[in-house]
Amino acid sequence: MADNEFVLKGEGINKSYKSEQGEARLEVLKNVSLEIKKGSITAIVGSSGSGKSTLLHILGGLDKPDSGAVYWGDQLISSMNSDQLADFRNENIGFVFQFHHLLPEFTALENVSMPALISGMSIEDSSKRALQLLERFGVADRRNHRPTQLSGGEQQRVSMARALMNKPSIILADEPTGNLDDSNTSTILDMLFELRKQDDVTVLLITHEKAIAQRSDIVLEIKNGELSSL
Repeated sequence: MADNEFVLKGEGINKSYKSEQGEARLEVLKNVSLEIKKGSITAIVGSSGSGKSTLLHILGGLDKPDSGAVYWGDQLISSMNSDQLADFRNENIGFVFQFHHLLPEFTALENVSMPALISGMSIEDSSKRALQLLERFGVADRRNHRPTQLSGGEQQRVSMARALMNKPSIILADEPTGNLDDSNTSTILDMLFELRKQDDVTVLLITHEKAIAQRSDIVLEIKNGELSSL
């Protein structure tokens, strides 16, 4: 993929859900189109319930649009079946979520190793890389602890290490600092923005904080289901 090409592209994405009353549908995304350029850091801002997380889930292959298309380069991923999408995500995308989604029954080291084990890497090799990543994010001494034994900041560092395990081309971060105090927020954001420099990775960041978004190369806002530039 050339440097001036786009990693992810959405065209005319529409998404709606049934309302609580069960009659009218709630339009969450309305004809949304965007392109995420390789090597960029793009932020999407919006209030709670604006549809920004829904958009990230669709771009990351975690959900499908009602209509429209999602492309990875020239590959149409919105037409893939569930198994194809699972393989695609594991090979190409790293996710960092507000609530971490670490597996509670596994240690930090095992959580970080999981994507590589799923892709077929040996336990020995995956453990070695996982430990290197935990060291990089300053939590190697917590490698044998389960998520409930970790602080919120430590859990998010483990989550970031896991996101990098399979050397993804893009990190999709959904409110990664939403549950953290100011000190941990600053630390996690610094680490997130360093990924482009250290790992040549593209970053798409979802946040409701415009002050955080302003550190990005491109800032987009979603409002009433529609996307615009800031």
